[in-house]
Amino acid sequence: MKVEHINPFLRAVTNTFSTMLATNAKRGELSVGDPKIRQFPVSGVIGLSGGASGMVVINLSKEVAVRAASAMLMEEKTEIDDEVLDAVGELANVIAGQAKTELAEYNLSVGLPNVITGEGHEIRFPSATPPLAVAFQTEMGPLRLEVGFEPSNQPAELATV
Repeated sequence: MKVEHINPFLRAVTNTFSTMLATNAKRGELSVGDPKIRQFPVSGVIGLSGGASGMVVINLSKEVAVRAASAMLMEEKTEIDDEVLDAVGELANVIAGQAKTELAEYNLSVGLPNVITGEGHEIRFPSATPPLAVAFQTEMGPLRLEVGFEPSNQPAELATV
């Protein structure tokens, strides 16, 4: 994965947290992510296909998941429940959708969001796409973005047929 492929996702996280949640997401360092183990207990996962393939994972601490859902739902949430998990899926969807617009040359399709929970849960990225990871700090708490993204060998117009 090329570093420039993660930039639209970084901008999408910053923009989404600013506009939807009225909080700043301060970016940390870029690193190679562990393709199996997540740092935080809640992950919104979206598959990408078309002229490139891969996955985007927004890995949230419990406090970020609960506080983000509270802001989105405009009601106080204190525990992870189905509404919080739906909100995490929607966050992942918005972030992937925003990044997709900047990666138009790949004619990407964004899959439906999945949400995975549990301490140390695994998400298997395709073997050819080890993820790049970026930690973020927000007023709500910490989160981590992981993106494994590789252009395919076929032209984008053929990849979606």
